Amino acid sequence: MAKVRAGKLENTIEQCRSEGKWQKSIELAEELKASSPNHEALSNFLIGEGKLESYLEENPPVETNFGKARIGLADAKRMLISVCGEDGRKAGLALDSHLLLAKLYYACGEFEDSLEHFKLSDIDSLKQEITLSARTLRILAESYAAKGLCIEAKTPKGTSKFKTAEMETEMINCFERAADIGLLYLQSQEGPANMGAILETALQRSPIVLIKLDRLQAAIDRYRSMLSAVETKATQSLRLTLARQLAEVLLRGVSGTLYTPPLNNSRMNTSGAKKLWMPRRYTTRNQFIPKNQHEETLLLLLIAEALANRDAVLSQSPEFRIARLHALGNVTAVYDLLTLATVRWGQISFLHDSFEKALKFSFNEPHIWKQYALSLISLSRYQHALNALKDSSKLSPCDTVQLLMSAKICYEQLGLIREGLQFSYEALRKETKGMRSRANLFIGIGLQQLAITTTLKSERDLFSRQAIEAFEKAVQIDQNDYLSEYYLALQHAINYNITEALVHIKTALMLRAEHSQSLHLFALLLTANHRPNEAMRIIEDALDEFPDNINLMHVRAHLELHMKGSEQALNTLQKMIGLWKDLYESQTQAISGSLNEFHDDRHSETKSVVQYQPSLISDKDSNSIHPASLAASRVDHALSEAASSLSSFTPRPGSPKAWSIQLKIWVLLADIYLSSELPNEAENCIQEAMSINPLSHHVMYMKGKANVYLNQWQEAKQCFLNAVSANPLFPEALRALGEAHYYLGEPRLAEKYLKDAAKIDPNCPNIWYTLGKVMESLDDFTASSDCMATSLQLEPSCPVLPFTSINLAFD
Repeated sequence: MAKVRAGKLENTIEQCRSEGKWQKSIELAEELKASSPNHEALSNFLIGEGKLESYLEENPPVETNFGKARIGLADAKRMLISVCGEDGRKAGLALDSHLLLAKLYYACGEFEDSLEHFKLSDIDSLKQEITLSARTLRILAESYAAKGLCIEAKTPKGTSKFKTAEMETEMINCFERAADIGLLYLQSQEGPANMGAILETALQRSPIVLIKLDRLQAAIDRYRSMLSAVETKATQSLRLTLARQLAEVLLRGVSGTLYTPPLNNSRMNTSGAKKLWMPRRYTTRNQFIPKNQHEETLLLLLIAEALANRDAVLSQSPEFRIARLHALGNVTAVYDLLTLATVRWGQISFLHDSFEKALKFSFNEPHIWKQYALSLISLSRYQHALNALKDSSKLSPCDTVQLLMSAKICYEQLGLIREGLQFSYEALRKETKGMRSRANLFIGIGLQQLAITTTLKSERDLFSRQAIEAFEKAVQIDQNDYLSEYYLALQHAINYNITEALVHIKTALMLRAEHSQSLHLFALLLTANHRPNEAMRIIEDALDEFPDNINLMHVRAHLELHMKGSEQALNTLQKMIGLWKDLYESQTQAISGSLNEFHDDRHSETKSVVQYQPSLISDKDSNSIHPASLAASRVDHALSEAASSLSSFTPRPGSPKAWSIQLKIWVLLADIYLSSELPNEAENCIQEAMSINPLSHHVMYMKGKANVYLNQWQEAKQCFLNAVSANPLFPEALRALGEAHYYLGEPRLAEKYLKDAAKIDPNCPNIWYTLGKVMESLDDFTASSDCMATSLQLEPSCPVLPFTSINLAFD
């Protein structure tokens, strides 16, 4: 009966060991010791093991716990030492005792003693054919892990390079054996398993050590080897970590030329050492093998995302707070890497879809909301992005950056100037130090745009004065901010204070000489100062720095048209068309979702087109910061010609931005052909532009100019009327419409439209000159004289292009 009872106790104890019920195991071992003196050695081993494991569950083996462990593990140490002698060998417990003592000494920081017990255990003599229990597999895995950690912790003093390399090889062998046996142990578990600090460290340590030793490819192979192990519930958490770590290594440590794709039979043993008890691996035929760095990185992150999302904690109950934060930390780490990968390879829509899934379980997490908003911005879904930023700002009420991002979208993309100003003022109220200068700058930008778009002189003067005050405050707070100086110069330029504007733009360029908008404004100011040759030199130097900046090429074409004739301007336009084909033609094709079709990363950091402000390419008038949205209610008015073409019009596939840039090029080319007295070529360019967007007020205006060239004033009037209907704040179209009415014998209508144009752009000499002619025809010679005098006064300071034609700058 005693033998039967002892047998039952042993079976129960073995079950408790496999399940990690250490207190119960100790109690049963003491009962076994009392009831069966023949099992004293076994009982002592089990009691020592139980005390060791239960202690380490609450006190991880880290340096800060070493001193405490020497006291707390005294009983466990005594019990295990008692089994290392002859009695333990007879009971077959000596090896396990030495291994657990090695683990115990490691937990106490006594590395030499730990390594000595590894040596005494003769662990390397074990044969793979031996069938081991799950508990023994774990002991072996942790033993190799602790041995590797002991070797790593020992600092060799005065050892030779050969000895150091020998120790490094042994350390890597230990970590790799620990990982393989640890994976095999986890595969033997039916459900999630508590790995413990030592085993968890070992499973991740070998590739990290290889990276530290500059053996990057070996580290990558090791990651691949572990990830190829058959997944179970117990390995899912580890798989998430390994997939994320390998993705990070591929993103940050591997360049395209150094990348080696995985093979069907990957090198599983990076050190060449004999491997024991290998984990089961996937061997299915026709497995997907990534062909390049892009595919492997995204595959890893997809796996990690799926695992992280599956473990997400949806309950908001307080008792799940720690689990929820842990799961969210995993998800956030994966999505941050996914952001790096997808943005690098142009897969923004893919990233957006992932963030939409993440919002289901992280609705109150500001980091995820902010990333989601940024993905929407990258997809040009600006209204949705603004809504996302509003929600994100509620979660982070002290984050002024998000408020300024919202203001930027309002100013640059949505034409919501007053709403953008509200965001900017709110940012200023909340900011106490770092971003006050930038908040004042954004306030100034909003006021500047209000000044440009208003037609009331009193309001324009008020907003202009307030804008200058805001910019001056920004400069006072941060005297090294080139952007504040730039906008201060721009506001003075818009007010035609050319001398003052030149002072500030030179300061801006001293602070940052390579800022393209500052160079652009400087060139325009020089043309307004009767220094066109200097302006051309500035533009040429700027294009050396920004060879693909279409804004600067646009200025050069106009300068060449005025200074050198149309032939030189046509050469510049030819380069612009070639540049468009090089950088944008691929974006006009349907975008494939295949992972094999990544965008070619041709844009160097010096190429400004990557940072192309959409205010240039949106379909606004030449004063590119006028909001075209103000005209939405009047688009239906007098659009007979454009409407007739809509029945056969289909939007071009691909990027709207790319097509908008091409439209601008066709319109400019048509203008140059008209200047060259080539109306047929100009008409062809206009047709090309109309095929892109027949509702563009730029296209309608240029079509009207072509009709004027042919003396077809009635047709020209209709075109100009269409352009004004599409954008009532287009002063050139208003001026041209007034001129058309004048030549058609309708001076009162001409006067009306010209005065409207003068309200919008009171500094344009052509508007005042045309109005002077109209007033003369009405026999109002005093008004005519005043208009002509105003035109003569403005002419000397008129730039080659309006100052407001420069697109908005936020960096």
